[in-house]
Order: sequence, then C-alpha cells, then structure tokens
Amino acid sequence: MSSFTASGEDLYARLPPELRALAVRGMVRSYPKKAVVINEAEIGDSLFVLLKGSVKVFSMDESGREITFGRIHAGDYFGEMSLDGGPRSASVITVEPCTCAVVNRTEVGEHLASAPEFALNLVMRVIRRARDATEAARNMALLDVYGRLIAVLEKQDGLTTSTTAAGVTLEAITHQEIASRVGASREMVSRLLKDLEKGGYIEMETKRITLLKKLPLRW
Repeated sequence: MSSFTASGEDLYARLPPELRALAVRGMVRSYPKKAVVINEAEIGDSLFVLLKGSVKVFSMDESGREITFGRIHAGDYFGEMSLDGGPRSASVITVEPCTCAVVNRTEVGEHLASAPEFALNLVMRVIRRARDATEAARNMALLDVYGRLIAVLEKQDGLTTSTTAAGVTLEAITHQEIASRVGASREMVSRLLKDLEKGGYIEMETKRITLLKKLPLRW
C-alpha cells in the first residue's frame, strides 16, 4: 500500500526522522473505526507505528468490565511490549479510521542496531509506560473513585485538549470512557461530574468537559 493518501498526503511526513526510518520498514495497513488491532494475551511479534488516526488501549475481564489505559495518537507507536516474544499486555482498538505501519520483530531489531538513538527512545518509552502502569495500580488501590477521577481529569494523558480563557477543555471524551479509566460505574462518574459542575469547578457539554479551576482534593 502506498504511503500517500488519496489526497496526496504523505503519511510519514510528520514522523520524527528515527521513527520514520522504522516505519518505512513496515507494511502499511488501514483499519476502520472500532477495529481491534491487538488482542490482549495473544502472542505478537510486531510493532505498530500509528500514521493516521488514534487508538484506545484497554483490558477487559471475563464479565466484560473494561479498564482503559489511555489513547495513542498519530505520530506515536504501540505494541513494543511484546517484542520479547511474550503475550500482548493489553488490547488496542481504533477510535476512528486509522493507518499503521506494521513492523515485524526482525525489522525492529535491525533498526535498533542501526539507530541507537531510537533504541534509547524505545527504552524510555517502556520505562514511562511501566511508571504509568504502576501509578494506575497505586491509584486503584489507594484512592477512592473521586481521587481517581480528578487524577484522570488533571493528568489528561492521551486526551485531546484545548486551552481557552475559560480553562482547559477535554475533547471527545464520554462519561463511559472516564468510568473505564477510573474503574467505576458510569452512573457514579456522572454523579461526581454533575456535583463538580454544580460547584463551578467544571463545565460539561456533549463529549466535552472544561476544567474551570483547580479541582478540590476531596469531595
């Protein structure tokens, strides 16, 4: 598949040089919205460079309860945790039509040998995601639902945001997605958000939340 879209857009143009050099080693694949790209626990040997679109990283238990770890946007990559030949640590689903360069483990290894600066980038990425996983586990164990809610709203990790005179706005996010991130029911999250709105801390619109002032540590 060509690296150019029908409109002539170069899918590699916005990638930093070291990531672009890796992406060109892969096979370009397109996925529709809500397509599962990676299944948790499956054995995988490929890394995905996200050229266009965004994806959600999540896990789901046997009862169908979901916990969301975050979103990844174009210009980033995912799937690196299985390059040791082990099972995938989470599932990945597209939240909009996406295009990826899928690079197998052999090609990734050759790129690491030829581009040590990317090898360091990969190590730092793994460390950062391990820290994020540790923080999420600690929050789940030590914080109540409200504490986990404000952690998500204030960190804004993987969320699309914009800043105006009113405050920071979280775009394209639903109460269900927030609930999946904090490990609580949608009803409880909606109730807490409504209370924060009544208190003048946030303003809510459809799939949009604006943080108007510093959120209280306790509620």
